This record gives sequence, C-alpha cells and structure tokens, in this order.
Amino acid sequence: MTARLTPPVLDGSGAVYQQIRRAVARPILRGEWAPGARIPSEHELMDLFGASRMTVNKALSALVDDGLIVRRRRVGSFVAERPPERAAMEIWDIGAEVARSGRAYRFELLECHRRPADEAIAELFDVAPGTPVIEIVGRHYADGVPVQIERRYINTEAAPGVAGADFATTPPGRWLLDNVPWTDAEHLIRAVNADEATAGLLDIGDRDACLLVERRTWADRTPITWVELLSPGAARQLVSRFSPQG
Repeated sequence: MTARLTPPVLDGSGAVYQQIRRAVARPILRGEWAPGARIPSEHELMDLFGASRMTVNKALSALVDDGLIVRRRRVGSFVAERPPERAAMEIWDIGAEVARSGRAYRFELLECHRRPADEAIAELFDVAPGTPVIEIVGRHYADGVPVQIERRYINTEAAPGVAGADFATTPPGRWLLDNVPWTDAEHLIRAVNADEATAGLLDIGDRDACLLVERRTWADRTPITWVELLSPGAARQLVSRFSPQG
C-alpha cells in the first residue's frame, strides 16, 4: 500500500529537489511510515509537487543515499529498514531513553538565542563567520533529577523551520530528528570533571566525574548542528553492538 505524505507540502526553502527530499524524509524520520511501506511513485510526486521527473528523481536518489528508502525497478520505492552500519553509534533521543527506563522525562530550556556565528562557532561548523545560528542551553531530567546538560548550536540555513520551533515544548534534539534528515555524524566521547557551574546544574559535587559527548551532524556536507551533552558519569553508559561487514 502506498504511504501518504503528511503533510504533502514543500517548505519553500532551497532547491525544489531538497524540499521534496525533506517532505518525504519527514514522515519516515517520525516513524509515521514504517519500514517496507511503499512511498508515492515518481509520477505521484510529480503531480503532488508540480515538479519535473528529473527533480523528483534527484530527490529520491538523495533519499537512497541517506539510507531512508530503497528503489526496486518496476516495483517502486519503499521505506528502508534501519541501516545496520548506523547501529554501531546511533543518534539517540534521551527523552525516549528515559521513558524506556520507566522514568518521567522533562526538558528545561535555559537559554535560546539567535546570533551570527563568531569565529569559534564558525570553526566548529566549518561555516563562514556571520552565518546565522541558534544557540541553545537546556537541562534534561529523569524523575525530577537532572541527568544531562545540553549546549547546542543549530545552523539555521540547514534546518528550515527551526526559527519557528518551540524548544520549550519539544527538545532541540527531538525536533531535529523529526524534521531535518542527516547523512553523516561524528561523536567525540571523553571523561571530564565537573566545574562549579556544571556541578550546580547537575546537582553533583564539584570535580565529580562526568561523561561528555560532543556530536556534529551534516546533510550532504552541510553542517546541521553541533552539540555538547554532559552527564554525571555514574548515570550514563554507552553500549554498541556491531558485526564485521563482509
């Protein structure tokens, strides 16, 4: 059965093929289209978006490269199974992780500012100084206990609609997973000691051990976000299971 686009509209930002790519990717990323679901055909997408076959084909090819769909000749395009190579180090949603543990999750937005990237931020993103970004600081809770501090920058040019996002109700990481397809990610993980400010925010002792995860994500070499996630060391563990690729 062919899945239905929800909503079947373009966001008006950037090249048309990229808008189509995002429109198709969004329900896949949100889990509204299950693996194996058949997506609209090229002709259906052409009619839906008023686009040429070449434009639609380019969007679908990009989605194949993203690992979100598979194309079967003379049969159609289908939502892909989760790519096994991404299981080794996923982009996890802490809200879902807390919920799976049976605890009550809450996100507290501490800061949210739109600003031009200074030289330090531009270097993190590999973008030009002055590129508009959104700076976010937030705190994640489990059963009322702070379990993670999040410091994030989002490249607004790579995230259409982000200016209207309400991060007080939807945490930025969840919003990005639901709305912005990514193709590449990089994690840097290390142990650090809490400074006075961090200890106060996490309600732990000064110099207590913490786990720091620094992540960057891209879409076709365009930087999307840089985030620093800091958790009490005793409260976090990372597990990865993978197999050799033959």
